[in-house]
Amino acid sequence: MKTLFAAALLIAAFGLAGTAAADPHAGHAGHLADIEHYAELVDRPAPGFALLDLEGKPVSLDDFQGKAVVLWFIYANCPDVCPLHTDSIAAVQQLVNAGPLKDRVEFVAITTDPVRDTPEILEGFARAHGLDSANATLLSSGAGQPDATRALAESFGVSFMPMEDGMQMHAAVMHLIDPTGKVRARYHGLEFEPENAVTHLEALTGKPGLLDRFLSLFQSR
Repeated sequence: MKTLFAAALLIAAFGLAGTAAADPHAGHAGHLADIEHYAELVDRPAPGFALLDLEGKPVSLDDFQGKAVVLWFIYANCPDVCPLHTDSIAAVQQLVNAGPLKDRVEFVAITTDPVRDTPEILEGFARAHGLDSANATLLSSGAGQPDATRALAESFGVSFMPMEDGMQMHAAVMHLIDPTGKVRARYHGLEFEPENAVTHLEALTGKPGLLDRFLSLFQSR
């Protein structure tokens, strides 16, 4: 079914098969939500931020204008969810970087533990989980603002609750931000299909009207 879905969605999205109703596989393509259970469509401005990259240079969301952004929150001392979530996102990046989207998508991970997550720690975390530095940026508020990125995560709708043992209780959410700075989707958890996220990014960065066609297929039920 996933093969039929991918083929039908791409054909319909690029206008090669007319309307979805004329597509013989519209029953599959029209139900992305039935296949990708973990994607939530949204349409709102992404919260702005002013953070530091691994070299201490200031980075804001505006620096990525014109690109789609895949954004998520991590802390390097996390024993389970953050490493697994980053592995899943690295799989999306690998697919993106194998094709023409590489220069149109940036992968941005933000630490919620800026005191312990030094640039060296974050660089090691990225390397250990297969992130390609060509279009991956790791950001921190710096140790002088220990709560800033947890507050930023809250503004994205993700809570990182500090525990007594230094761990943080949190969910795993991958945000897709379009080239104008709007959050257009939230992929929840660890079980989403990387191929579906890549197709979504193709729609976000494609020719005018492609995203509307994609969303119409997504929302067809």
